[in-house]
Amino acid sequence: MQVLAKSKILGLILSSFTAFVVVACTTKAPSSYYPSKDFRTDKSASFGAKGTMKPYTINGKTYYPTVVEVGETAEGIASWYGPGFHGKKTSNGETYNQYSFTAAHKTLPMNTVLSVTNLNNGLKTQVRINDRGPFVDNRIIDLSKAAAEQIDMLQNGTAPVRLEVIGFGSVDDAGSIVHHNESFGSSGDIVNNGMTYEGGTFMVQIGAFRYKEGADKTAQKYSSYQGYKAVVRTSSKDGLNRVFLTGFRSMEEARDFASSGAFVGAFVVRD
Repeated sequence: MQVLAKSKILGLILSSFTAFVVVACTTKAPSSYYPSKDFRTDKSASFGAKGTMKPYTINGKTYYPTVVEVGETAEGIASWYGPGFHGKKTSNGETYNQYSFTAAHKTLPMNTVLSVTNLNNGLKTQVRINDRGPFVDNRIIDLSKAAAEQIDMLQNGTAPVRLEVIGFGSVDDAGSIVHHNESFGSSGDIVNNGMTYEGGTFMVQIGAFRYKEGADKTAQKYSSYQGYKAVVRTSSKDGLNRVFLTGFRSMEEARDFASSGAFVGAFVVRD
């Protein structure tokens, strides 16, 4: 009887251990355990920096905003912020709108445009950096409510994400950028749609049109603008006809041109 009892006890222990192993192997690790690989920073590059590129200190830790390039990536935990900040000023002076596709990052230059992929479900969104944060351990980005909703992370509050730099914005006359707020003009043009092309050289998008006639007219008007050449690209995905200026010798040159204000909402993409 003692042998039988011991056998039953041993069986229960083994069953419990097996169940624990199965649960441990099939349950996803909490977001807080996800390894973080944020964008690079460079202390030396901050020397003489001005405005939102100046180093700043929060809770005893100093952050060094650093210029990045298209194609750079990072991974970590995303969170989101909404109602409590809606209508308040962001770090670059804009008014936070939880329904716009924006985000906060600790070191990326303001107006950097990112592609954000939720690694739990593969859903993607695009955001523009206009604020600083999140100042919480193991968090690399704070998304607006609209962006968080698009990648289905509102309920959980956080999610592991991959970030990729896909472009850089410019400020319009009102001091804001609306890459993701498409508005149709009388000629069928759409400004600031935030779409990008991949490749090796850089160009600046100056307009997007539903009808090719509008794109062709714009390209003809700026066929030789300040030494740059205008081209029209028609997307097979959404049918839009986009006008780009080409001939930039570096990303920096393209970025400087986009931020010059010559074209409202212009931004840099890869050719």
